[in-house]
Amino acid sequence: MARDTGGQATNDDLDNAFITQRASTLDLGGEYIIPDQDPISLLGSGFAKTMASNIYLAGLEPEFCAQNTGYFTAPFEDRKYVTGYELDRSTGSIQVSLSNGITRTARIFKSQGAITLPLDSRELHFEPSTVKANPAQQTSCNWYAKEPIPANIDSVLLDKAMNIAFEKEAMTAAFLVTYKGKIISETYGDGISEDTPLESWSMGKSLTCTMLGQLVQQGVYSLDQPAPIPGWENDARSEISIRHILNMSSGLRFRAMQDPGYEAELGYPDHLYVYTGGINAFQFAAQCKQQWQPGTVGRYRNCDPILANYLIRLAVEEKNEDYHSFPQRTLFDKLAIGSFTLETDPYGNFLTQGYEFGSARDWAKLGNLYLGDGIWNNERLLPEGWADFVSTLAPAWLKDKRPVYGGFFWINGDGQIPIPNDAYFMAGAGGQRTIIIPSHDLVIVRIGHYGGAVAGATSLNKALNCIMRAVPPS
Repeated sequence: MARDTGGQATNDDLDNAFITQRASTLDLGGEYIIPDQDPISLLGSGFAKTMASNIYLAGLEPEFCAQNTGYFTAPFEDRKYVTGYELDRSTGSIQVSLSNGITRTARIFKSQGAITLPLDSRELHFEPSTVKANPAQQTSCNWYAKEPIPANIDSVLLDKAMNIAFEKEAMTAAFLVTYKGKIISETYGDGISEDTPLESWSMGKSLTCTMLGQLVQQGVYSLDQPAPIPGWENDARSEISIRHILNMSSGLRFRAMQDPGYEAELGYPDHLYVYTGGINAFQFAAQCKQQWQPGTVGRYRNCDPILANYLIRLAVEEKNEDYHSFPQRTLFDKLAIGSFTLETDPYGNFLTQGYEFGSARDWAKLGNLYLGDGIWNNERLLPEGWADFVSTLAPAWLKDKRPVYGGFFWINGDGQIPIPNDAYFMAGAGGQRTIIIPSHDLVIVRIGHYGGAVAGATSLNKALNCIMRAVPPS
């Protein structure tokens, strides 16, 4: 079956000989255990979830979704195994028929979004709930006042950037630019508005980092403490710190398509299985064994953000608080965010390593929280220096000569993007980006439909080039 690299660094971009040799030298021994579920059934799980989310959350047309969304867990080339689908809008569900005779069903479950029902039980292992924004707690960010573009910004170049971003082949759905905390330009594709939640994929890893950062700010956790994952107390994994996890350098054995030397023919990757397997993703990641010593090798693997989410759940429930409303209560209401849906596995665990939907404006608010060093409306929501931590190159990645990753944020350390060196960004498969540029007081959000990912990457770089010429350094 085909694979998708999620819009991140591909093997062709890397010095594979050096990286794989170094990893082999440091390997502690052991073997990968390949998921034993039928890959076609797992494809159907991903396709059904993607369709349900985009139809019922984003409001897109089914035919458009089937052609242009969610290639990550359901690669377009493999959709030949899908023989048909049926919608039931009264229940917010979709049934997907597959060439192997299996039918996979996904349905909207209240505020937990779309979940594909497990094959074995056809039932969830938690009680879905409704989470609502609290109007009394939500505070305005004063973005919406119509104000002239500041005189120091070249409005002609800014308009040119917006036009480039929306070149037809790019299939851009939303493009937004804020300067010093105010929107100076925003444009939306057909059928999309400023409130439309859109598939955001791995930008959710940065959201996960933000939620965990709040717990650090509250004194619940610290970066350098051993990660208190149940079952790790008496083995080598007890040396894995929260910092290691956020730096994507836990060293756990977990197959991901972005790994240098990845061999697709070995079987279905763990990186996708935690989305599509209908499993308890937290338990699956927690049982992974050590491949390398923590902090020695950097790898883009979903086990680490899943474990960060596990830590969040453990802390919230330890305080006898409601887990599913935690993001809205403690973060989203503070930022006046109302569009986010954080989706879960069948056990109610947030899968915000990539299963979340949000509007461009709400992603821009999250970006501006970092631009303000974690302070919003004079309230510190993240620890002092948290923005510096996430935007600092991870030591293990530098050892592999890959200066591109920090703390669940990407960094432009290899200069492949026409933005300053101080910039860092949230990135998701299909070309989703929230870019923070402190030296220019900018936050730039681009969200697009997956079918235009390749052209979208090109148009985004050209648009960024225009924006950097339009907006002078602060």
